[in-house]
Amino acid sequence: MKISIRKFLLFSTLATAALAFAACSKSGGVAKVNTTTDGVAVRGYDPVAYFVAGNAVTGDPKLEYAWNGAKWLFSNQENLDKFKKDPERFAPQFGGYCAYAVSHGHTADGDPQAWKVVDGKLYLNYSPDVKQKWEKEQDKFIIDGQKNWKELQTK
Repeated sequence: MKISIRKFLLFSTLATAALAFAACSKSGGVAKVNTTTDGVAVRGYDPVAYFVAGNAVTGDPKLEYAWNGAKWLFSNQENLDKFKKDPERFAPQFGGYCAYAVSHGHTADGDPQAWKVVDGKLYLNYSPDVKQKWEKEQDKFIIDGQKNWKELQTK
């Protein structure tokens, strides 16, 4: 019985994908914090700056703080100190994953440039376009996201 190279490659790719999916699904859900491959949260942006500067500001690797399994970077010592005192206040909701995606029951990367503070909480979205969709029904999507986030962490 001959198997063509094309069929073999297709089978190998599908088998690898199935194994990766199985490994991910057994890990206890998504990570608490969405990080880069080197473990940095919010792609290295300062989470406190959204609140105090009203802007997305890149953090300084010299001002790093480890919390919740991730490295958090800050643009100045004052922001780092504020975060240390109350990280839950400043960390993005849904671990920094896209708020729109979480409201729909899955995860996607959050873009630090597609952000909004609502009722004192920071939300990131996948892109400016997705942020616009999210804003149209943000109150509903926040409630849906809160329900889904708990479930996503335990799947």
